[in-house]
Amino acid sequence: MPQRRAVVTGIGAVTPLGIGVPGFWNALVQGRRGIARLTKFDPTGLRNETGGQVWDWDTQAGYLQLPPGVDEATQFLLTAAREAATDAALQLGEGESERAGAILATNFGGAVSWEAYARSLRDDAPDPDAFEEFAFDTALDHLCADLGLRGPSSLISIACASGSAAIGMSLDMIRHGRADVMVSAGYDALARSPLAGLSVLRTMTADDILPFSANRSGTLFGEGSGALIIEERQRALDRGARIYCEVLGSSQNNNAYHLTAPDAGGNGMIRVLSEALADAGVAPSELDYINAHGTGTQYHDPEETHAIKTVLGAHAYEITVSSIKGAIGHLMGAAGSVEAVATAKTIETGVVPPTVNDGAADPEMDLDFVVNESRAMTVDCAASISAGIGGSNACVVFRRDPEGGRG
Repeated sequence: MPQRRAVVTGIGAVTPLGIGVPGFWNALVQGRRGIARLTKFDPTGLRNETGGQVWDWDTQAGYLQLPPGVDEATQFLLTAAREAATDAALQLGEGESERAGAILATNFGGAVSWEAYARSLRDDAPDPDAFEEFAFDTALDHLCADLGLRGPSSLISIACASGSAAIGMSLDMIRHGRADVMVSAGYDALARSPLAGLSVLRTMTADDILPFSANRSGTLFGEGSGALIIEERQRALDRGARIYCEVLGSSQNNNAYHLTAPDAGGNGMIRVLSEALADAGVAPSELDYINAHGTGTQYHDPEETHAIKTVLGAHAYEITVSSIKGAIGHLMGAAGSVEAVATAKTIETGVVPPTVNDGAADPEMDLDFVVNESRAMTVDCAASISAGIGGSNACVVFRRDPEGGRG
């Protein structure tokens, strides 16, 4: 029996560059940045007072039609997922909702609600609604109820590799016949308490985020959500769905080395890229583009570059590579999901988004990083790599679908 295949039929995004995929994508390929001094709370005292805030977000927005008190990160999630479901023209008929599920990804879950709950404890007036909203499983409950998903559903949190790992898990659900439709989405919101922790860990730069630049000094964080509708391919074709790309393969591992630093030689990233390509049945020479993790940290960027060279060999110099974190910041649990949305758009439109940095080249990182200006080119096969605090790595491989009706 041939293996079941999975395709992306809908995408949604809430980002510092805009709410909705069209606004996000247009700003991204224009090389715009969504990073500035934070205004949603007083950032005084943090290692850096700037970040990728969802600038035009209104938590009281009536269009959400949600009960009062729903956590802000969950609002991002539901907005992105609804856009993706609408984009996919997803309709679940009788009996189909039991074959539709979700895999969510987050770092800090309902951090905004956690802070509200902590304040209520300080004031000796515990808020049960805030308590409920900061629990990780609450967002999953909201999403499944919102979209009518009664199939396999779960939430993972393996730091900043979570979003890409969730896509891989969704692929496995479809491959093994456990579901026909999966919503894969990552979400996180900026809040003072997690940013304070990241400041203490010194993962946050005191300067600016400059992926793959000689002057890089660390990352900056952002917020938002990315959502993908991943569907069994024959089902999508039978209903005439427009397909962005096929999800060909994935891999996930752990360095088992250090809390924040990549392992020496980038062996974890070497393995995750190599194994994802093998899972996809793709030779390294078939890859056209890599959406890199590219955090702008001193040690990670060269190790990721080394991993790409090791796996692809001479072909590494024939592909394009870019990191979108210089434009939106590091979206934590949403990073891999939003980067997958960008990768799907790259395959659809034939435009590679730029790596926004200061243009200072590092001789150790000599790949084609598509700096500051997007590039038009045909991308048939692409990989998206993620890595996270704690040593987790994840990679997903996508390919243009010739019968999909997109691109």
